[in-house]
Amino acid sequence: MPRHEHTLAVEAVVLRHSNWGEADRLLVLYTREQGKLRAIAKGVRRLRSRKAGHLEPFTCAKLMLARGRDLWIVTQAETVDAYLPLREDLIRTGHAAYLVELIDRFTYEEGENRQLYQLLLDTFHRLTGEEDVFTAIRFFEIHLLDLLGFRPQLFTCVQCGQEIQAEAQYFSALLGGVLCPRCGSVNPSARPVSMLALKYLRHIQRNTYSDALRAHPEPSVRHEMEALLQYYLTYLLERGLNTPDFLRQVGRSD
Repeated sequence: MPRHEHTLAVEAVVLRHSNWGEADRLLVLYTREQGKLRAIAKGVRRLRSRKAGHLEPFTCAKLMLARGRDLWIVTQAETVDAYLPLREDLIRTGHAAYLVELIDRFTYEEGENRQLYQLLLDTFHRLTGEEDVFTAIRFFEIHLLDLLGFRPQLFTCVQCGQEIQAEAQYFSALLGGVLCPRCGSVNPSARPVSMLALKYLRHIQRNTYSDALRAHPEPSVRHEMEALLQYYLTYLLERGLNTPDFLRQVGRSD
């Protein structure tokens, strides 16, 4: 990685931005080389700014950063992929916003995770090209949890260690995984999970994306899978996420 005392070359996805001063923007970036960073893009709110188009949310760009007193400053920007379809459809925009919200909420500044960065780019590509993005989103959620050390235990009971059988079980966010019927039925932190929902979650967790696509759960099972993952993610974050509500409001179909 090209790095000197006062400069840094990175490839990054813009997670979000906000106005800063009269003409600048504060960017939150997720970079391949350094994880999450904050940087100032000077003058990008001016009409003639050459950098503005390279620094929109969801854009992947090559950036040159210079060390300022408190924050990095963007000195050069070149788009790698703008993922334009994500901006042309409100539902795809919502899904992309969900991905970056998860990255933003779960990560801290300057903690490199190249696998997570690649997972984000791969999922952006899947959102731009696939009509049914259910598997892409669930695959992202489950593998994000893996990469950040929150992998849910789906194959053995987290309390007694018994191998999970092909029957309805329980899931506890507090304990981080599945409970067998005997343990789950007396655990106040557990909620029921059907055999089919658990089967498909396990399938996504242990397979590549191409293999995960072979599964075709029914709408009711999809809803249960999504709700279970939302329950676990919300528990880990200790707060609700904004984008799932937005997606429901714009009428996302399963």
